[in-house]
Amino acid sequence: MHHTHQHTRHGNSGHQPDHGHDGRHEHSDSGQAEILDLDAEVLAEHTASITAWLPLKEQPRQIVDLGCGTGAGTFALLERFPDAHITAVDTSAEHLQLLREKACARGVQGRVRTVQADLDNDDWPDLGRPDLVWASASMHHMAHPHSALRNVRGLLAPGALFAVVELAGVPRFLPAHAPENRPGLEERAHAATGSFHAGHVPHRGADWGPMLTAAGFTVEDERTLTVHIEGARSEAIGRYAYGVLQRIRSVAAPALSPEDLAALDELLDTSSPTSLLHREDLAVRTERTVWAARPA
Repeated sequence: MHHTHQHTRHGNSGHQPDHGHDGRHEHSDSGQAEILDLDAEVLAEHTASITAWLPLKEQPRQIVDLGCGTGAGTFALLERFPDAHITAVDTSAEHLQLLREKACARGVQGRVRTVQADLDNDDWPDLGRPDLVWASASMHHMAHPHSALRNVRGLLAPGALFAVVELAGVPRFLPAHAPENRPGLEERAHAATGSFHAGHVPHRGADWGPMLTAAGFTVEDERTLTVHIEGARSEAIGRYAYGVLQRIRSVAAPALSPEDLAALDELLDTSSPTSLLHREDLAVRTERTVWAARPA
């Protein structure tokens, strides 16, 4: 979901508004898994375009997906590189179980190995010698990203590629004039989570270029994709908006005015005709940045 990604020491299920992928859990991961699945469905075309863009010298045979979540990147990479085998790594046993079930349903279980590991630990498990390491919306969750980057560098075969994909924060869904009774509510709700995120996910929105260079990589290319998907394209967008804003509410509530909180609760009331699930003016608006780097 990295996420594209992060957490502090409590990860993407306990830490609501950020839908990242490494899953240290204070609560169940199931709500997080649903968000990651919706994220994968809604952003599938963009993920495919990133895998097609990667500046590879040859087709990778061994790929590692770091902070794989429920497998958005894993399955995009399996489709893009039909001869590749992927090692999918996450801290969440539940996410990895869901990924294995999907792999079986798609008949690709022989090409996927799952590894449960906390990537903030210095002693990583044996992840082989990959030609490509993919980290989508996961690096920003690391408490010690510099250490993790050095570990990635140690994994890579000569000439191999490291792709870091990150979303520019949490997607926006509502038009600026919505909801009618409290225009601009969504931005105020995001602003209300700012101090939480500054303390809990300090690397979200970071420029990974200098950090990659400091860890011994050469950044070969970088690109930012603007994501704008109209709600009419997919009914999943309403459910995605609902899941994301529900998580934002859990953090933003204390800082919102009573009027804003009431308006947000109305959007989240599934029985209301003005619920997010019924709105026809939603869109997914965000940016994704990709850094492609090789060991220097």
